[in-house]
Amino acid sequence: MSHHNQITQPSLPFAENALEPVISAKTIGFHYGKHHKGYVDKVNKLISGTEFEGLSLEEIIKKTVGKSEHTGIFNNAAQVWNHTFFWNSLSSNGGGEPSDVLMKKIEESFGSFDVFLKEITEAAKTQFGSGWAWLVMDGNKLKVMKTPNAETPLTMGVKPLLTIDVWEHAYYLDYQNKRPDYVTTVLEQLVNWDFAASNLK
Repeated sequence: MSHHNQITQPSLPFAENALEPVISAKTIGFHYGKHHKGYVDKVNKLISGTEFEGLSLEEIIKKTVGKSEHTGIFNNAAQVWNHTFFWNSLSSNGGGEPSDVLMKKIEESFGSFDVFLKEITEAAKTQFGSGWAWLVMDGNKLKVMKTPNAETPLTMGVKPLLTIDVWEHAYYLDYQNKRPDYVTTVLEQLVNWDFAASNLK
């Protein structure tokens, strides 16, 4: 059986302890080393010998979304993609405010940076159960979205700029049930505005 073109797990863009104290090395160890890796292993197992083998992650996600017979493949593939996007949305010298171009776009779309922060915080806090909060580009306007479980804006005709993971495993070891504290602190101290800005292009 050939194993070429397998879906691989990209390296973390930072050291496991780089986001402390906001997100502990222990959380990253579990989250990246077990959860994210688990989705990668599972999707490779599920696509083995199918029409999806050898396709890119994005192609697999777009070809399986909404198809009940491929739910397992979609969930695992989308979770691999969402997690990789999430790691890139974080940086040890993140937080603060975005650069001029992105800031201008945020102010045009939301009225002010504060209104945007309120909206994305609210989306992340109120996503019922597991899921994600996103800043996306819809046409030429920025919007905040939330998606449940493995759902991803990739399949919704919008362009993701950054995400916050609000699955419990993302924050439970560090924050227990205090999801709002986790969300607020990530936005204040870790959110990678340079990555978000690079996705505008």
